[in-house]
Amino acid sequence: MRCFVGLLLACVIASPVLADEPAEASQWQSLFDGKSLEGWHANFDPEAFTIEDGAIRVQALSDRAAHLFYVGDNDKEPVKFKNFELKLVSRAEPNANSGVFLHTSTKLRTKWRLLDQGYEVQLNNRPEQQKTGSLYAVEPVEETGIDESEWFEMLIRVKDKQITVSLDGKQVLDYTEPEDPKRSADRKGRVFSDEGGAIALQAHDSNSVWYFKEIAIRPLD
Repeated sequence: MRCFVGLLLACVIASPVLADEPAEASQWQSLFDGKSLEGWHANFDPEAFTIEDGAIRVQALSDRAAHLFYVGDNDKEPVKFKNFELKLVSRAEPNANSGVFLHTSTKLRTKWRLLDQGYEVQLNNRPEQQKTGSLYAVEPVEETGIDESEWFEMLIRVKDKQITVSLDGKQVLDYTEPEDPKRSADRKGRVFSDEGGAIALQAHDSNSVWYFKEIAIRPLD
């Protein structure tokens, strides 16, 4: 018995992986099967979202945006997520803009068909200030340290009022929404929802092409 207890203690001490995992995290769930858009629904221009070489190819048909919502088994009604980690493996063609919307809805703002609710985590390799990993129109990231023309991993973590973004394992953004967030008149919806919200991929314009070959989520209790 003494030998068994000693062996058990040694195993516990030699298991650092458990300490690295968030205690409240569940298992990863893939949102993309690598071959179809099953579980996803476009609000406009379904042709803007296609499958190419095992990845979702995103390119708007015009300068008016379209979005691809994760709906799961709900037909056209987006699934709501509140606290979660979202992992995406993506890359872009040169001079391309896109985004990942969180805590959003299908509600639109302006004739350009931009989403009115939630936060947009920017995907952007254009020579602009708000680079990949930025919270668009809220918190900019000016340096990413990655080459978006190559596959890279983006990890987004949302917990209550905090959001962090890491690119290939390096954290580039840590933002906590204040009690009374100040937003411009046309960005009032850029806040977290108490009920959570949808996840959507953005087709920004006809000159921008992005690819997503892995999309997975794990809810946080």
